Amino acid sequence: MAEQTTSSIVIDAEPAAVMEVIGDFASYPEWAKGVQEATVVQEGEGGWAERVFFRLDVSPIKDEYTLAYDWDGLDEVTWSLVEGKMLRALDGAYTLRDLGGGRTEVTYRLALDVTIPLIGMLKRKGEKILIDTALKGLKKRVESLR
Repeated sequence: MAEQTTSSIVIDAEPAAVMEVIGDFASYPEWAKGVQEATVVQEGEGGWAERVFFRLDVSPIKDEYTLAYDWDGLDEVTWSLVEGKMLRALDGAYTLRDLGGGRTEVTYRLALDVTIPLIGMLKRKGEKILIDTALKGLKKRVESLR
């Protein structure tokens, strides 16, 4: 990944429970702010999604796009943009680290590029807001299912 923004959060759940929520795309509109639709369009080995279509509306980004996913067991999932209207690039990853005692550190990396011109500082700020919102939403969702 090129220039990227990274943030981490600790979730009170085992890595498998966290990864299960990450892989449950149908439920994203319930907890992932701005995601109006998330539909698996191609399933891969072990039932994990390989390609997912998203409809997103979170200011200033309103787009429909498809991401390709690569799952590395229960430790990491990475994704990259296949196609989008407003997005030119959207590369990211969730990396999970088992802290023991039913706790998992989740690190989210994200690099995005949009077709509209944005100053680098504004782009990084947008990435930071997206990451923080996603991590808080993920934590709340995973811990509410325990």
